Amino acid sequence: MPGDLTISLVIPCYNEEVNIQKGVLDKIGNYTDNNKLFGEVIIVDDGSLDNTKKIIQTRYLPKFAKFRLIANPHQGKAYAVITGIKEAHGQYVMFSDIDLATPLEESDRLISQINHGYQIIIGSRNDKRDDAPLLRKIMAIGFIYIRNIFIGLKGIKDTQCGFKLFKKEAALQIIENLRVFKHRHKIRGSSVSAGFDLEFLFLAFKFGYKTKEVPVTWRHVETKNVNFFKDSIETLKDIFKIKYNDLKGQYTKT
Repeated sequence: MPGDLTISLVIPCYNEEVNIQKGVLDKIGNYTDNNKLFGEVIIVDDGSLDNTKKIIQTRYLPKFAKFRLIANPHQGKAYAVITGIKEAHGQYVMFSDIDLATPLEESDRLISQINHGYQIIIGSRNDKRDDAPLLRKIMAIGFIYIRNIFIGLKGIKDTQCGFKLFKKEAALQIIENLRVFKHRHKIRGSSVSAGFDLEFLFLAFKFGYKTKEVPVTWRHVETKNVNFFKDSIETLKDIFKIKYNDLKGQYTKT
C-alpha cells in the first residue's frame, strides 16, 4: 500500500436523526480516528428537515477533528455523493451508507484491491441478503435481469451496495460525463434511485476503468428513506434513459 495514500470517507444523509441517536457517527468517528488512511470524513446533508444538521454541528464536529459537514439543498442521495466526491481531498474516495449496514471494518477488503491496480472497487452483498424481506429479494432478481438486458454490467452481481471506493481522478471524470444525473434539481421526499450507481458503473466500464467487485458483510437495516416501489420505478426510468443516451452517442469520454 502506498505510504502517502489518503482516503476521504463520504457519508450522505437525509433526516438521519434516529440513526445518529443510535451512535452511528460515534462508530464512524472512532474508526476513522484510529485509521491513518482516512484523512477526512465528509458528511453531506441532503437538506434534512429534522435535527440532523444541528446534532452534527453541535455534538460531532467538535468531537471528531476529521469530520466535515456540507449542507446541500434537497436533491437526493446521488447528488450528496457527487458533492462529497468533488469536495474530497484524498486520492481515493469511499462512500458508505450512514446506517452502517456494511461495517466500516469491511473497508480493508476494498482498500486491499488498490495494490492490484483497481480504480473502481465496489462492495457486494452477493448472497448475504438472508434477512432482507422476500419481496425485495424477488424484485432484486427482476432488477438484475432488466439491467443486464438494457445496459449490460453482466459481470457485476450487486451494483447497489452502499459501500464503494473510487480513485478520485477516475470518479471525477465519470461524474463529468454523467447524463441522467448531470443536472441537479430539487425533489420532494427521499430519493435513493439505483440510477446513479448504474450510470456511474456503466461509464466506468465504457471508459475502461479497472473495476473490482468485492464480497462484504451486510445486514438488512430498515429505513424510512427507502420506498421500494417508488425507488424501483425511478430506477427503471433511469435504466431506459441510460440506454437512450448510449444509443444517441452521448457518452463520450471528455
